[in-house]
Amino acid sequence: MLFNSYIFLFLFLPAALAGYYVLNYLKQFRLADVFLIGMSLWFYGYFNPSYVAIICGSIAANFVLSKAMERAGERQVLRICFKKLLLAAGICGNLAVIFYFKYFNFFLENVNAVFGRSFELRNIVLPLGISFFTFQQVSYLVDSYRGETKGYAFREYALFVSFFPQLVAGPIVLHNEIIPQFQNRENRRLDAESFARGMYLFAEGLFKKVMIADTFGNAVNFGFGNIASLSSMEALIVSVSYTFQLYFDFSGYCDMACGIGNMFHIELPWNFNSPYKALSVSEFWERWHMSLTRFLRNYVYIPLGGNRKGMLRTCVNIMTVYLVSGIWHGADWTFVLWGILHGVFSCFDRLSGKWQNRLGEVTRWAVTFMLVNMLWILFRADDIASAKLFIARMCSLSEFGIRAELYQPFQLAELVLFEKLPFLSYLSARVTGLELWVFLLGAFFVVLNLKNSREAEFHPTPAKAFVTVLFVSWSVFSLSGISSFLYFDF
Repeated sequence: MLFNSYIFLFLFLPAALAGYYVLNYLKQFRLADVFLIGMSLWFYGYFNPSYVAIICGSIAANFVLSKAMERAGERQVLRICFKKLLLAAGICGNLAVIFYFKYFNFFLENVNAVFGRSFELRNIVLPLGISFFTFQQVSYLVDSYRGETKGYAFREYALFVSFFPQLVAGPIVLHNEIIPQFQNRENRRLDAESFARGMYLFAEGLFKKVMIADTFGNAVNFGFGNIASLSSMEALIVSVSYTFQLYFDFSGYCDMACGIGNMFHIELPWNFNSPYKALSVSEFWERWHMSLTRFLRNYVYIPLGGNRKGMLRTCVNIMTVYLVSGIWHGADWTFVLWGILHGVFSCFDRLSGKWQNRLGEVTRWAVTFMLVNMLWILFRADDIASAKLFIARMCSLSEFGIRAELYQPFQLAELVLFEKLPFLSYLSARVTGLELWVFLLGAFFVVLNLKNSREAEFHPTPAKAFVTVLFVSWSVFSLSGISSFLYFDF
């Protein structure tokens, strides 16, 4: 189910909120948990009910393994060997599930290409968000091995994994962030300020997704569907448009997820912190998908040795982390190369820290933004050849024309009203595709100058109430072209 859909806005979310709070008001706390788990499974399996069996099997298996490790911890003789065996089995099992659903056909394709074989590819449907809830459970298994998860009931664990705001696109939450909040009876009471903040965040995120990200997305789809015929200027506009589409899509989802969490009086971890303000590629990853960066740091980078074993080993560990990140994002060589290049630039940041500090902030920002923008092309392209062609078209500097097809996605019907204003009417008559340039300049202003949603303090005011109603109404009337969130694919 999508946040930006009628069934979610007008049926699912009101029913989930009403049922949860009514049951808690009646002091049926366990039943409230079970109800929310059931609603989360409905949310997850809405498009394909078979998904429910996969996530339920995953939840049950990982919970049994974690409990086995807890019990093994009480027996000193079995403590080391048995717990390590259970942990290894759990990690391998989870990775095997991801491998089959997400990477099996990619593996067969490469075996066929390298060895000249003809293994038939299977018709495997990728379950939504499998990487998110699998990594989340891997972190839980590791914490169980460390003895940090004792005492959780099955329903608490199931709710921790399945809680629908973070289920299919993150953030990747930790058990000690979510379960204690649900255990706190005070959080089960309807809190007016938390609910109002949640509504405001949700409205803001919905607007970002529907009105901004999807508008950029229409131009991006045209550009990547016609790479060979793009002029240099068109390719540049398309690449920057994709950079902003990703930003507002993911930022919008994070706002909506945190907003829904606030409606349930639950605080989800921060996952997005103005990443395009970064002054290095390393800082970019401290701001972009922060929960994934945290997972890779705590459960991959540090166990490998982190930065404790010399610069060479540190760089190897960094490259390993970014390789894992690239593979995690998608089953294609474009994602592998994308991850490797991010690793290379992050190693460069580590090796040239003092030298970089001599450069001005403007220069460091410009270089970082350019690198991130270029690497996003790999992220979006169908294959490496398409990415190379796109970059070649952008860097050719041979053609600068812009076709009407690239202007049209930005000519929203709502903007006609604004264009009747004297100044804008004057500009519109003299600047071709004014709406495109307004969107691009506006996006630059937003991502570089405005505070993100979690940085800004929230106090309920009539103005915020008006903005909430405006954004929700405007977005709802624009839902005819519903599109899924980009991170649903990961």
